[in-house]
Amino acid sequence: RSAAPGAALVRWGYRGEEQARRWPGPVLQVEDGFLRSVGLGGDLHRPLSWVVDPQGLYYDATRPSALETWLSTAEPSEAQLARAAALRQRLVREAITKYNLSAKPWQRPPGLGRVVLVPGQVEGDASLRFGAVDIRTNLELLQAVRRAEPEAFLIYKPHPDVVAGLRRASAAELQALELADLVLADVAMEHLFSQVDAVHVLTSLAGFEALLRGLEVHTWGLPFYAGWGLTRDAHTCPRRGRRLSLDALVYGALIAYPRYVSRASGWQITPEQAIDELLAWRQERRPHLGWRTALIRLWARLRRRA
Repeated sequence: RSAAPGAALVRWGYRGEEQARRWPGPVLQVEDGFLRSVGLGGDLHRPLSWVVDPQGLYYDATRPSALETWLSTAEPSEAQLARAAALRQRLVREAITKYNLSAKPWQRPPGLGRVVLVPGQVEGDASLRFGAVDIRTNLELLQAVRRAEPEAFLIYKPHPDVVAGLRRASAAELQALELADLVLADVAMEHLFSQVDAVHVLTSLAGFEALLRGLEVHTWGLPFYAGWGLTRDAHTCPRRGRRLSLDALVYGALIAYPRYVSRASGWQITPEQAIDELLAWRQERRPHLGWRTALIRLWARLRRRA
């Protein structure tokens, strides 16, 4: 199909790869950003943050993305770094994460030594297809962490989409207690961050959220925040290696790279205004599932069994 001169093809993630290869103009990849919603992506809540990337996507370590290019080349000013620091501190203070789910807290028992958290991921997700290296499953990750930290008290937290029945469980959900000391499904990630000493991830955004809170983070794949001197990485990316401050990473990932769109007006807003909206959204959200969410979850379960 012919395109008007300069017309761009916009696609969700990497869908439509064949059409994108044939497209004569620019191709833009679109995905959720990192401050998304109150509720799971699988529940089809419209996100507040969006990524529009003309190069690749932040979760794809096989090629550069606009975020990686920014992190590799930008020289943020003192004012920009101060803004990033204030944004980071507010996210931590207000307990903002990607999905902002309400759940019960977990208290670390007294007398425990080193406590390590392993967040599970949805194994069919693109972030694992394009960001994993040699370890590609939650079970393999648990095995690697147990070998690396044999004396640690190891907690495994399944992905919330899996817990909600929106995505298929992996072998780790069935065998976790053979390797982990504790499996915590219905506990808020924000509460866990305050109770553990380190977080081990494949490519999970939980690693970035843990960095914001000053935790020790180990990566076993190549998420966007690995390779900048802030994490302990099992693998290296030849395009990365520059050392960044945490606030430079925050500015790139939460201010320079994504776009934020208001739920109320549909207009573009700042990340600070997005936090305001997330807090208001969290206040209005009821603890029980609405009928729409319940139907979506039922449809997802039936689709998985088909």
